[in-house]
Amino acid sequence: MNNQTLTFCVTNNRSLPLQSYLKDVIGIPKGHLHELRMSKKVMVNGENPNWTHLLKEGDRVSVPILPEDITPIATEMDIKIIYETEHLLVINKEAGMDTHPSSDQDFRSLSNGVAHYFNNNGISSKVRHIHRLDQDTSGAILFAKHAISGAILDRMLEERKVKRTYLALVEGIVKTPEGTIDKPIGKDRHHASRRRVSPNGQKAITHYKVVKTYPKEQLTLVELTLDTGRTHQIRVHMSSIGHPIYGDKLYGSKNKHHRHSLHAWKLTVPHPFNGEIVTVHAPVPRNFGPSFLKLEEL
Repeated sequence: MNNQTLTFCVTNNRSLPLQSYLKDVIGIPKGHLHELRMSKKVMVNGENPNWTHLLKEGDRVSVPILPEDITPIATEMDIKIIYETEHLLVINKEAGMDTHPSSDQDFRSLSNGVAHYFNNNGISSKVRHIHRLDQDTSGAILFAKHAISGAILDRMLEERKVKRTYLALVEGIVKTPEGTIDKPIGKDRHHASRRRVSPNGQKAITHYKVVKTYPKEQLTLVELTLDTGRTHQIRVHMSSIGHPIYGDKLYGSKNKHHRHSLHAWKLTVPHPFNGEIVTVHAPVPRNFGPSFLKLEEL
């Protein structure tokens, strides 16, 4: 990438027209391809291309990053960046903060803070979070820095190539060292914001592994990974096996805490263009759980 332009060298030996190459090989969605065609800024070997002619191996395809209005409204805040390239951004979200605005009058979400960062750093792009975290869940969130990387990262998330690992402090002693919870999750018709295990719900699979037990306090620290990304999935699943997350009143916690003890600890993501695998860790905040929990052990 240079001067807001992506350059690709055609390396496969399949003869494809430009439109098909950008859509099927690079992963640019059809709607954005139309915008690129209208911009007349896509080049092949430095020249305006015929979009129906077949590309040849060795051709150099240059694609502009089209500027966009920055949305949502920018709000100055101290966002904690833990990894950044020219295509993506990983931020350690604090508990108590929404990932995106809940209404037109909400200017305090993490996305508002990212919009301010974009504005201050000359990034002319809509803010795109690739996944989200619940308000009281802290940890790593992935953002795209332009439309093309956003589309590719969205597809990678759907294909489960983006891996997320969580830490949770749950009530009770989890006796099985590791296991899998495969229970569908649906809406709770008696509570607007709550989810529940439901035979008519969407498929949901959570894998857990015990990290440490606290017999005196009757608590267990577990590491979790997801095969699916349902709303409140970890919270619902752990509660369903009798181990609600510490401080999670919505799902049956008996302990009072100003947040629930769930943290998106590790994020593994492929680079959207060269396939390099990047793994980053979001430091566990000190307010994650009760004071006896030794964060240096995590």
